[in-house]
Amino acid sequence: MTTSAQHMWAVRIHAYGGPERLNLEEAPRPVPRAGEVLVRVHAAGVNPLDWKIRQGLMKDSIPVTFPYIPGIEVAGVVDAVGPGVTDFPIGQAVIGLVDSGGYAEFAAVPVGALARKPEKLSYVEAATVPVGATTAWRALFDHGGLEAGQRVLIQGAAGGVGVFAVQLAKWKGAQVVGVTSTANLDFVRGLGADTVVDYTATPVESVVQDVDLVLDGVGEPTLGSSLAVLKRGGTLVSIAWPPPEERARSRGVRAVMSRGTAAVSLRTLARLIEDGNLRVTAGKVFALGDVQAAHEYSQRGHGRGRIVLRIVD
Repeated sequence: MTTSAQHMWAVRIHAYGGPERLNLEEAPRPVPRAGEVLVRVHAAGVNPLDWKIRQGLMKDSIPVTFPYIPGIEVAGVVDAVGPGVTDFPIGQAVIGLVDSGGYAEFAAVPVGALARKPEKLSYVEAATVPVGATTAWRALFDHGGLEAGQRVLIQGAAGGVGVFAVQLAKWKGAQVVGVTSTANLDFVRGLGADTVVDYTATPVESVVQDVDLVLDGVGEPTLGSSLAVLKRGGTLVSIAWPPPEERARSRGVRAVMSRGTAAVSLRTLARLIEDGNLRVTAGKVFALGDVQAAHEYSQRGHGRGRIVLRIVD
């Protein structure tokens, strides 16, 4: 698939718009700078943020320069290293976070955002870890302050972040309520949730009350029920939509939008996976050339796990 030593195939957008803006085309191959490695990408995660950026919904907070290559999490093999890099030899299998550029054959990744790929994972599975696991950690622990013995409700428990949030909360010693659709009830229960609620059949607030923490991975449609289940003094952490802070204060609870970098390294999360504390489940897999269909599927929501683009067969 690769074109030359200086070029590669990549998905690029040249203007904001719908999935039809995503084009597989030849692009310059990145050159790793000091403190970076060049990763030969085998698989890339498809995040909701990717299509929100593509549509222009994030242009005030995340402006981009066109042509723009989407993609913020990758799994692959170190192909070259920049000056000063000694931690990752050429040929090492890795997972990593990038600001952009993941939907391509090659991506330059900062060493601080890399970890060795857990051996037990395929590249497709590994590509779901960087964003999902770090976002779950940040929401639960950095913003939510979750402690052992507390009760946490996770909206979107079968999603790309939810699957890690359920498991990390159980690892911490919390009691976990997972909210999902009928098709994913057994799946979420298998992740370790103590209680599972089918939101298609039962209003969450009618069966759950007095929760210490809510992680809302769905967004605007569920923020009302997320507030309603919290005990006084509890916390709502949203990762999908700005929560109603004034409404939260009137109910005696705290509401925050989870942003920024998690206070945990990918290397720590990779060790949790290797030690069997985190199970990894990939969602629907698309070829790089089918990226438009992948974004359309992502925008419909309600899938299980993280959608992945397979770049190397």
